[in-house]
Amino acid sequence: MIPLFGPVPGGMELAVILLIAVLLFGANKIPKLARSTGEAMGEFKKGRQEVEDELREMQESGSSSSSPSGDASEFDDEPQTRTEPNTNTETETESGQ
Repeated sequence: MIPLFGPVPGGMELAVILLIAVLLFGANKIPKLARSTGEAMGEFKKGRQEVEDELREMQESGSSSSSPSGDASEFDDEPQTRTEPNTNTETETESGQ
C-alpha cells in the first residue's frame, strides 16, 4: 500500500517539527492554537452534517412527490410567466429622426 502524501514522519522528525513549532509560536500559544483548530474542525463537521441532512431531506421530499404524468417537478404549481428580452436595438431618438 502506497501512502498518499509520502512517508509518515517518525519519532525524530516529529520532535524536530515540534521544536520548530515551539520556536515559531511560543510555548504559550501552542495550546491555544490547538484548541482553536479543534473548535474550527468541530464547527466545520457540524456545518457539513447540517448540509448533508438538508440535502437528504430535499431528496426524500422530491422522490416522495410525483406528478401523474411521471415527471416530478417542484415548480409545477407556479405559473409559467416568461418575459422576452427587448431585442429592438434602435433607440427612441434614432426612430424619431
